[in-house]
Amino acid sequence: MFDFPGFGLLPIFLGSLFVILAASEIGRRLGVRASGRGGDNVTTLEGAILGLLALMISFTFAMALSRFEARRDAVLNEANAIGTTALRARLLPAPHNFETLKALREYVQVQLEIAERVPSASDLDVAAARSSALQEALWQQAKAAAAKDGAMVPTGVFIQSLNEMIDDREKHITANRNRVPNIVLLTLYGIAIVASGFTGYAAGLEARRSRLPVYMMALLVAAVILLIQDLDRPSSGFITVSQQPMLDTALSLAGFSE
Repeated sequence: MFDFPGFGLLPIFLGSLFVILAASEIGRRLGVRASGRGGDNVTTLEGAILGLLALMISFTFAMALSRFEARRDAVLNEANAIGTTALRARLLPAPHNFETLKALREYVQVQLEIAERVPSASDLDVAAARSSALQEALWQQAKAAAAKDGAMVPTGVFIQSLNEMIDDREKHITANRNRVPNIVLLTLYGIAIVASGFTGYAAGLEARRSRLPVYMMALLVAAVILLIQDLDRPSSGFITVSQQPMLDTALSLAGFSE
C-alpha cells in the first residue's frame, strides 16, 4: 500500500497541490464542453461534495491531533516514570544504587538520541535492542538487591517503579507507531479530487466565473493535508513532540550523586 511516511512533506504538498489543481482543470474543461446543456443540479452537488470534504478534513485532523497528544503525553509519562525510578534507586544498597543510576542515565540518552532525529527502521530496531538490554540490566540489579534482603521496602518500591517505567516505554513506542491509517488519507485525497473536479466543472459551466477561487481552494486543501501529515510525524516536520520532559529528567539524573 502507498506509504505516506516514506515521503517528505514538501513532495507531499507539491503532489497534493498538483493533483487537486489537475482535477479542477479537467473538471473545468468538461464544464466548458457541457455549457449550454443545462446544469441546474451542479451547484447543489458542488455544495454537497464540498461539505463532505470539510467533514472528512475535520475527521482526519481530529485523528492526527489525538495521536499527537498521545505521543506528547507518552513522553511526559515515561520521563516521570524514569525520574521516580531514579529517586528510588538511590535508596538501594551499594553497589546496586551506583549501577542502577548509571544504567538509567544511558537509558535516557538512548531515548533522546532516537527522538532528536528522523530514525530509519534499522535505527528503531537498534534503539529498541539497546533499551531492552538496559531494561534487563536494571531488572538484574533489582533481583540482586531483592536477593540480599527481600523484606526491604526500598527494593520493593524500586521494583514497582521499574515495572511502571518499562510499561510506559512500551506505551511510548506504541504511540509513536500509531499513525493515521493510509486508507483514511487516501479517502481524503479521493474526496478532495472529486470536490475539486466538481468545482472546476461548475466554473466551466459559467463562463464568467473566475478560476482564482478554485485555485485558492486547492491551495488551502493541500495546506491542510500537509498540516495533517505533519502532525502525524512525531520527530520530523514543522510540528514535533517536545522532548523537554526527557531532557529535564536527563539533567536531574546527571546531578544525582548517588
